[in-house]
Amino acid sequence: MGAWPIACLALATDNDQPSALQRLPLPEGTLPVGVGLIVAGISSYAFFKIGAKALGDEGFKPISSLWFATFFLAPGFFIPLEQELGRALAHRRGQNEGGMPVIRRIVPLAGAIAGLVTLVILIASGQITDTFFDGDWVVTAALIVGFLAYLPGHLARGICSGHGRFVSYAIVMGADGAVRIVGCAVLWIAGVTNIGAYAFTVALAPLVGVAIVLFRRDLGAEPGPPAPWSEVTANLGWLLLGSVFAAGLVNAGPIVVDLLADKGMSKAVTDFGKGVLLGRIPLFLFQAVQAALLPRLAGLAARGELAEFRRGLKMLLMAVLAVGVVGVTGAAVLGPFLLEKVFQADISTRTITLLAVGSAIYMVALTFAQAVIALRGHALVATGWFAGMVTFALVTWLSSDDLFLRVEFGLVSSSAVAALVFAAALRVRLAVGIAPDIGSLVEAATDVPFEV
Repeated sequence: MGAWPIACLALATDNDQPSALQRLPLPEGTLPVGVGLIVAGISSYAFFKIGAKALGDEGFKPISSLWFATFFLAPGFFIPLEQELGRALAHRRGQNEGGMPVIRRIVPLAGAIAGLVTLVILIASGQITDTFFDGDWVVTAALIVGFLAYLPGHLARGICSGHGRFVSYAIVMGADGAVRIVGCAVLWIAGVTNIGAYAFTVALAPLVGVAIVLFRRDLGAEPGPPAPWSEVTANLGWLLLGSVFAAGLVNAGPIVVDLLADKGMSKAVTDFGKGVLLGRIPLFLFQAVQAALLPRLAGLAARGELAEFRRGLKMLLMAVLAVGVVGVTGAAVLGPFLLEKVFQADISTRTITLLAVGSAIYMVALTFAQAVIALRGHALVATGWFAGMVTFALVTWLSSDDLFLRVEFGLVSSSAVAALVFAAALRVRLAVGIAPDIGSLVEAATDVPFEV
């Protein structure tokens, strides 16, 4: 039985009356966060268009590799910190307690994690530079700077979400993409062809949004009772493991293609990255659906309306399925045409369709994973993403000698395995009557380990 039938059986209810979910108004924060998502999404596609035009396919290839490496590392390691910070602050907000001790507790922890990852990058910098960045050390330096620059961005998002400051949350999210594309456009118009300039445009962009919300004084918090380590690390270990595997999986395609490609295949590597971006359109739409529905689920759980919580989760799953079907159909029909006209990329119908299928299944897996986190199944989610990553490695290794096809099979099969693990875990946890709490719902709502 597939993941969707399992979910529908697990979430089925006998009440045919209109749900409270349908009667609720649009949740606070949906519109500004939606605007931030739109800006971030559009700027991603524009960046690849302008960057490739300014540098050419060969020159843009290290920037494309930098992009996917950055958005594996930063969300993978920093979103769990954002989740735990937002959860702890939201809890204190509900108790009318100041959150400054929570922020002071988590900032040095975040610095320690960032320092360890940076050390690993420095140790492996020679291999990273030669393998992914065509021997350009400046791009490796930009990877380190960009990784560290996203730390204050994710902490700022955690502070804003925990305090309900949705406009500032959207500013941090949208300014990153907007500054990146504006900076890239300025370099292009000025005739700059230095790869390092574009690399550091990617690296420094997230700091602008943080500066804006800092100027707005939206990163402050009130004094409160001391925060023990347990308040900010209750689920951090499992969240961190799950997030790293999940972020690795969604960015694995371009990274592995780059790793396995022969020299002289710069255009093929860059084209594949562009195909991955187009195939992620369902994920971009997914974030908009999620922003509208997950806060409602949190409200229902907070009031103890568990039957309505199940009904709302079923609605979210059906919306995700619809988005996935539309995305895959659009990719199959229009994908090669759009890639050729917009990005001058030569990608086959098979490749773009399988990339879209992989994204759609990943979206389903992520929805199940969020539901399992909401039901306090953090360890199960880490296990599921690990199973997906192992599947990707095995299928990519054994399935084919064709560079693109083996990665495409790996992406589809790994997401399917993760989705099945999460669907089974969700059904079991619902069957035994485990109820969500506000903390786990906050973590679930911010568990999106990728950037569009």
